[in-house]
Amino acid sequence: MYGWGGDTRDWKGSKRYDYGSARAKYDKAATSAGLVGASARTYDRRKEPDASLTEALGKTISSDSENPIVVAVDVTGSMSSWPGEIFDRLPLLYQTLAKYRPDTELAFAAIGDATSDRFPLQVTSFTKDIKELEKNLKALGCEGNGGGQIKESYELFGYFMLHHCNTPKAKSPFLLIYGDEAFYSYVNSVQVKHYIGDDLESNLSSKDMWSGLLQKFNLNFLQKPYGSDGNKSTTDEVKKVWANGIGLQRIIELPFKIEKEGGSTMPGYQRAVDIGMGLIAKNWGEYKDFDLSLDARHKDASVKASVHKSLRHIDADPVTTSVTKTSNKGSRLTKPLI
Repeated sequence: MYGWGGDTRDWKGSKRYDYGSARAKYDKAATSAGLVGASARTYDRRKEPDASLTEALGKTISSDSENPIVVAVDVTGSMSSWPGEIFDRLPLLYQTLAKYRPDTELAFAAIGDATSDRFPLQVTSFTKDIKELEKNLKALGCEGNGGGQIKESYELFGYFMLHHCNTPKAKSPFLLIYGDEAFYSYVNSVQVKHYIGDDLESNLSSKDMWSGLLQKFNLNFLQKPYGSDGNKSTTDEVKKVWANGIGLQRIIELPFKIEKEGGSTMPGYQRAVDIGMGLIAKNWGEYKDFDLSLDARHKDASVKASVHKSLRHIDADPVTTSVTKTSNKGSRLTKPLI
């Protein structure tokens, strides 16, 4: 159970890690709110979200941060227990990244299948207030369904982010999508009307939608091996679809299992948030500090190596300005980010 404050009693590494001046502020706020070792979050048992915080219909989310981050997770059945494990570790992601960029704000999302699920699109507002972050996390529901066709409605979520997310001051915005299936080839106009409220004359190409979203966010798909057994052939097919939509270099492979020293294994979901955190740290020029954080939390060298392996093709410490503004035309990328 991860809280928002500085409880490090379960850390197993031999080294110490200093969160810096930001730590005291968050520790104090977390303690006063009772969020150090916070009460259990029950995503695996919570099927219905708190619609007052997650409803997308008629909603637009906004952030004036230069460093907004959106973390979206596929919560359908093939993801098994991964969504809850990922959501549970997001306080650690925020604590670490807010050290690097104190103005960082987070929004969360849960993705399902609009052809079969009751709650295929859940999106919370941006905030950096830890009370609100905890409330938003607890509002998400893991429905655990899906349509059974190795596709989920990632493109519906992408449309929402493209047209209903305002980040006017963003310089280094990130959008991380955790999932294991492909997206539908078009954005369905009927689904957009029902779940978001926009009137579209016709369906839209998903590839065109992703192209537009790449001008707004440093977008990455963190790919879990498919299903409960990490099926390789299906995983490869899913990867091809995403590569065609956002580019192969923006797909980050997550390990299904991690071989530990001594021959035992651990589930890959335990490092999924570390990998997302490391991805952003690399782009922000903070990977050395992130490595110190890994050393403080893990004593097993093979566990740490699995995180670095997933990020091996990401250039270390690239230029951190990711987006520039153009007059009345939104945003455009100055150069490829990874």
